[in-house]
Parts: sequence; C-alpha cells; structure tokens
Amino acid sequence: MHGEPTIPHHEYEITAIRAQGAGGQNINKVSNAVHLRFDIRASSLPADHQERLLQLHDHRITRDGVVVIKAQQHRSLEANREEAVRRLHELVRSVATPPRVRRATRPTLASRRRRLEGKSQRSALKVQRGKVVE
Repeated sequence: MHGEPTIPHHEYEITAIRAQGAGGQNINKVSNAVHLRFDIRASSLPADHQERLLQLHDHRITRDGVVVIKAQQHRSLEANREEAVRRLHELVRSVATPPRVRRATRPTLASRRRRLEGKSQRSALKVQRGKVVE
C-alpha cells in the first residue's frame, strides 16, 4: 500500500472556539476558530507512520501523542475547519516517506589534501604571531 494514507473523519475531533484578536462588533457573537484533535496512537495510520509522527519534535503534538491544530485565519467556521484538516493531512504527508538511510563514505583524496593544506596555512599564520626575536 504505497501513496499517502487517508484519515477518516471519525478519527479527528473538531470543536469551535472563540478566535483570538480583534473582531469588532462581531467578536461576542461568533465562534469561528477551530480546534482539531487527532490521537495518533488510536488512528488507523500504518504503524511506521505513527512512529515517525510521534518522533517529530513538533509543538502541535502533545506528550500523549495527540495532534492539536488551531485554525483561525479565516472569518468563516467552515473555511477554518478545512484549513485545520488540510494542515493535519500536510503533517501526515510529511512523514509518509521514510527518511533515506545515510551510508558512510570515505573522504576523497582531494578533500583530504585540501583539509591538510588549510591546516598548514593556519599553522603558518599562527607561527608568525610568535615573539619577535632581535
């Protein structure tokens, strides 16, 4: 099963909250910001995806493994809901492909020569800083 995993609607919980910031006369009437909560461990995501998500050092992921996304850019509740879901999918998509394994390689002869050349130049510069003998 390759490709990006889909997240069923019943696996995340969306609650409407009051948006922060200025709202003018409308602020006390409308709850148009959105909190999205998604429990990684209880989800139907593949185990490797779950593991990589839990390994992420992302401020949106709590210690309990719950993704909390707050969306309040838009004026409408529906637009904020779509924005939150889009960001959740983006987060899951970022861990969909496993990281490439790094294979150790030996430094090339030329790079070793450049390194030693730089060291000897630095050494020569420091020798010149010595005391002046008359």
